[in-house]
Amino acid sequence: DVQLVESGGGSVRAGGSLRLSCAASGFTRSSYCMGWFRQAPGKQREGITTIDSNGSPSYVPSVKGRFTISRDDDSITLYLQMNSLKPEDTAMYYCAARETATLCRGGYRRDFYKYWGQGTQVTVS
Repeated sequence: DVQLVESGGGSVRAGGSLRLSCAASGFTRSSYCMGWFRQAPGKQREGITTIDSNGSPSYVPSVKGRFTISRDDDSITLYLQMNSLKPEDTAMYYCAARETATLCRGGYRRDFYKYWGQGTQVTVS
């Protein structure tokens, strides 16, 4: 059984930085896709970045150049380094995972993933 637990959220001033973590457990295969989503109040859950089994990242334009996704392959911990934060980045941030996916084609769709964390709140003012 795969479990994901996010941490690292908080309140920061615009222009500040945060580093989110997603501790994963229960994986039985080495090929998987992981990603980060966010959801602001009254908005749809939005995929913002993915990383595949080879460590190749991708980003949506709104965060590219500011956010960096990475993964510790030994602990299977997912990270999201967020720099130059803006008020519009305020949201609940969720990590997600899908096994048996070497690549992350479709990784910005919510229904692509089977496993989700409970989220961590990021507030930028």
